Amino acid sequence: MAVTKEEISMTGFAIVAYAGDAKTALIKALNKARDGEIDEARKFLEESNQSIVDAHNEQTKLLANEAGGMDMDVTFIMVHGQDTLMTTMMLKDQVEFFIDEYDRINKIEQKLGMK
Repeated sequence: MAVTKEEISMTGFAIVAYAGDAKTALIKALNKARDGEIDEARKFLEESNQSIVDAHNEQTKLLANEAGGMDMDVTFIMVHGQDTLMTTMMLKDQVEFFIDEYDRINKIEQKLGMK
């Protein structure tokens, strides 16, 4: 049995959508952190993580099918989905780092009486 190109493309679209939702949440998180709203930033970070998990779940369905011996054709949309997911995951790591750094800077500035 084979997975159709349409099914693979639809999975690719789903991955792009979930990764896009995650990216939007990550940008919001970074903006909140920059504004000193660290708790809000972390909420958006967690929201992004859930979208990434959803994207992984879509991806895992195809991986399981392929591991089970199903024939699959790679579509450009699926490649785009994979690329979008991976760059979003990298962005998540960077945003998490910056949230921690903004938090650290805010605490230092408070100790120095700058805020």
